[in-house]
Amino acid sequence: MQPPRSVKSLENFGRIQLSKSFFMRDFLYSEISQIEKIPNIPDDPELAIEAGKALCENVLEPIQDALGRICIRSAYRSCAVNAKGSENGNQYNCARNETNYASHIWDVRDDTGHMGATACIVVASFVPYYERTGDWQALAWWIHDNIPAYSSICFFPRLAAFNINWYEGEPKKTIRSYIPPKGYLTKPGMENHSGSHVSAYEEYLQTLAEWPGATAGVPKS
Repeated sequence: MQPPRSVKSLENFGRIQLSKSFFMRDFLYSEISQIEKIPNIPDDPELAIEAGKALCENVLEPIQDALGRICIRSAYRSCAVNAKGSENGNQYNCARNETNYASHIWDVRDDTGHMGATACIVVASFVPYYERTGDWQALAWWIHDNIPAYSSICFFPRLAAFNINWYEGEPKKTIRSYIPPKGYLTKPGMENHSGSHVSAYEEYLQTLAEWPGATAGVPKS
């Protein structure tokens, strides 16, 4: 598949269904692309599709099925868009390209030859709980316990948005945050990495009973 080079071909690319709920177009919007006038289009569309399907099917769909609608804040970045975001001292808060291969740059494998994909998402049902409690760890631990295919997560203060990554190799299973307490919540080797953490998110699940589309807080009959 050739990279889209016309409006029609980009329209068709955007219509590619990655999973039951998500299409490629959902992941292509970028403020950097819009303001800096740099097309956010993959150089390797087939790899971007393959990685995006894995992210959607193994990570995003299970979260949405359980917790209700998720909102995509940012996701795929072309090499050119990401490079612009990381220049001049990281002016748009993007890591350098080499760090973002198999992450926000879906269409380039990392230095070990693995593919991967990252999306920054907001879980709509979690926002009221987070704004009331400030407890971002409830969602972090729920994902850790219930989404085995996630590789890494990083939380941000506004709306408890977080980057979540699917990775072709062994999942790293790391969670860190820019929300206090900042740093790593868990990673391999930490005592809290294994076992159940249900007590950390029980209160949040109780708020889901009347949330449209959420099933995690609904008692099983």
